[in-house]
Amino acid sequence: MKRNLIGYLLFGLTIIPVQLPAQSTSGSVSPSSRARPGQSLPDAPSAAQREGASVSGTIVDSSGAVIAGAVVNLLRNGEAQVGSVSSGADGGFTFSNLSPGSFVITVTASGFQQSDSAKFTLKENDIYHVPNIVLAVAGTSTEVVVRPTEVIAAEQMKAEEKQRLLGIVPDFYVSYVWDAAPLNTKQKFSMSLRDTFDPTVFIGVSIGAGIQQARNSYPGFGQGAAGYGKRWGALFANGRTSDFLSRAVFSSTFHQDPRYFYEGSAGSTWSRTKHAVAYAFVARSDNGHVMPNYSYFLGNVSAAALSNLYYPDSSRGAGLIFENAALGFSGRITQNLAHEFFFKHLTKHAPGRGKPSTNTGNP
Repeated sequence: MKRNLIGYLLFGLTIIPVQLPAQSTSGSVSPSSRARPGQSLPDAPSAAQREGASVSGTIVDSSGAVIAGAVVNLLRNGEAQVGSVSSGADGGFTFSNLSPGSFVITVTASGFQQSDSAKFTLKENDIYHVPNIVLAVAGTSTEVVVRPTEVIAAEQMKAEEKQRLLGIVPDFYVSYVWDAAPLNTKQKFSMSLRDTFDPTVFIGVSIGAGIQQARNSYPGFGQGAAGYGKRWGALFANGRTSDFLSRAVFSSTFHQDPRYFYEGSAGSTWSRTKHAVAYAFVARSDNGHVMPNYSYFLGNVSAAALSNLYYPDSSRGAGLIFENAALGFSGRITQNLAHEFFFKHLTKHAPGRGKPSTNTGNP
């Protein structure tokens, strides 16, 4: 009995180490995963079996919010387009099945400025995630072209020099553009000379001298061809001197605009009448303010004073000065009224419509 007990103990000690490894193995390998005789276990997929490289990323705005629907272009070497996708609802995008090379991603979206990624290189089977591409909101731009005042004035003056009553009589000194640019000194002299030597001036002086001859005005000049010639010369000199002094010399000295500014239908009949009469005595300064018309007053009086040099002795003196000055002012008022109410409809190539109805600026 004792021998049998010892035998059992020895037998149990020999089988325990064998059973423990067997139980451990059976716990980790299922019957279905055990290899059958003659069959090997499948290998893990190798890198060579993947379908090319891939790149992905997310499009966001400057606040970090994702942008859906952005157009994402993948360019090889920054030039040749490889593919184009739209970012998803989460702002994400992916390009796959890519061969090795250098790439750049460009992104555009409505309301945002275009953004380009930094250049990156993919090797075979790389999986690359681009850092978030941030799009800045597109700013609104307004192009403002600034031109010198004298350039604008030159263009307007060129248009005014085409203004002619019935297409014949010059009407240069009327601006139908209410806020016309001021003329500089050179432009004032240029317009004055253009007006002074216009062919129609000689026709007008010839008719005026004939009327004076018929009425025997300034009898000291006499009659006949000599008397007519003297009257013609005096009339031409008086008118041209007055225009040149008031519209070029003194208007440049006092920085005043020599033109009459047409008010037009923006004002009532009474308003337009006051405007026309007032402009015989006031003028617009080169900086847009209204001031006494020193240019015309001095030009008119100076021309009248100079007329004592060529009018007959019997007609000279202070009376001649005041007579010619008064005629000049009354003629200017009449001319302004005609411009305001009649000449606009008879003048060809007249740009502008006068004072805008909402304008509260210069009179």
